Amino acid sequence: MAAESKFPRTVRLLTPADFGQVFKRNKRASNHHWIVLAHRGSSPTARIGMAIAKKKAKRAVDRNRIKRVVRESFREQQQALAGLDIVVLNKPGAATANRRELRASIDAIWLELSRQR
Repeated sequence: MAAESKFPRTVRLLTPADFGQVFKRNKRASNHHWIVLAHRGSSPTARIGMAIAKKKAKRAVDRNRIKRVVRESFREQQQALAGLDIVVLNKPGAATANRRELRASIDAIWLELSRQR
């Protein structure tokens, strides 16, 4: 596995307090597949957490695919999002969308967030 394809602990929101900060004070961007909350964090690097709802994506295979797409996209856009703590939530349409639709949709949100800064 190449170094750039890893997803280390330093780029993840790990504790309930980390998630709480983002849920309390946030910028919000959304489209038909995602709701993304962002907050200026204390870390100079971008950090991400996912709250992929079982209620909106019933099958584990769908939830796992959604998470893989988000992680892959986040790794590529991490530099543009530096300094943000981000929580990604799925909408019901994400479960039935294909990888290409999910990827285009989350990439558009990253672009919107990087412009809002």
